[in-house]
Amino acid sequence: MRGTRETKENCQIFRLTGLLDAFSEPTFAKVMGKCIEGGPKNIILVLSQIDFVDSSGLGALVQLVKKAQSEGGTLQIVTNARVTQTVKLVRLENFLSLQPSLEEALESLN
Repeated sequence: MRGTRETKENCQIFRLTGLLDAFSEPTFAKVMGKCIEGGPKNIILVLSQIDFVDSSGLGALVQLVKKAQSEGGTLQIVTNARVTQTVKLVRLENFLSLQPSLEEALESLN
């Protein structure tokens, strides 16, 4: 997994590519946890270039939502059809705040 980070006044935007699976999950969770603690507390994950998410990746996303909320922030996910299908299979689409585009995710923060 690879990615970039952009910080705006009220949020951090992460654009990720690759796989969110058992192999990448430990590093992903560690890095994202530190970024949430460092602020801003509102996080937008752009996963539209992610090819695959497994149960470890879904678990990491759930933990990140909980961490962001406990820090007083939010976590939203901009997704693609493959990621959306995986998330809907386990009925987490509302909890994970799926958004169709970065623009809509940014609008929901205002």
